[in-house]
Amino acid sequence: MISSERIDGGRPFDWGRTSGDYATHRPGPPQSFFQRLRALGVGVPGQRILDLATGTGVLARQFARQGAVVTGIDIAPEQVEAASSLAAQDGVRAHFAVSAAETTGLPTGGFDAVTANQCWMYFDKDRILPEIARLLAADGVLVVSFFSWLPGGDPVARASEELVLEFNPQWQGARWDGHIPPMPIWAEGKLELTAMFWYDEPIPFTRESWRGRFRACRGTGATLDPTALAAFDAAHDALLRRMAPESFTILHRINAHVLRPLRGA
Repeated sequence: MISSERIDGGRPFDWGRTSGDYATHRPGPPQSFFQRLRALGVGVPGQRILDLATGTGVLARQFARQGAVVTGIDIAPEQVEAASSLAAQDGVRAHFAVSAAETTGLPTGGFDAVTANQCWMYFDKDRILPEIARLLAADGVLVVSFFSWLPGGDPVARASEELVLEFNPQWQGARWDGHIPPMPIWAEGKLELTAMFWYDEPIPFTRESWRGRFRACRGTGATLDPTALAAFDAAHDALLRRMAPESFTILHRINAHVLRPLRGA
């Protein structure tokens, strides 16, 4: 279980509880995201990449398909097991291990890139930044990215979020305004920004897969007990039947910052 006063008022959550839905219904960023990173030199053949808080390995597996040499770590054993199983099913070679991002125990200078998708808010910045600087080879980069729906521009996403809040009022993942800072505050004085991008793309869902996506959410599947989760899912099913067709798209904002440690900072 993870608990932090910075997140959801300290209410504990455990991604391992939702690994099944996570693996099936939580899509990684679209191919356009990986194309942009590849144009910036991230995810190229032979590159040594460490994917932090890899979850079910959505980034790690795609980088491996592109020929990178990939290690993915996650604090939840269930997520690592799912990532390993999916990699085997995909026929891609990637190494996965259970580890906290702040204390990896991996070789100094062993990676050309460290990636962190949809997870940076969970890390202790005072501990992880020195660890990343240690792990990166000379001229190595950190890529911090997010893949988030836009509730302000999509009534289905907005209604789904409001339903989560009925079951878990402490959840802080709702009502994001879509703002992407040119330079993250936590990186100032510690890292150099080498590139950044953000763009919007509609992501296809069905009612079933959108329900699964919301079960694989910190505010629901990672937090609620099984009875409450089943009640949420039934209410979500009813909501979607009222307001959404069988197939639809949800507008997402995709962003990434590519950063290099300031040596000696």
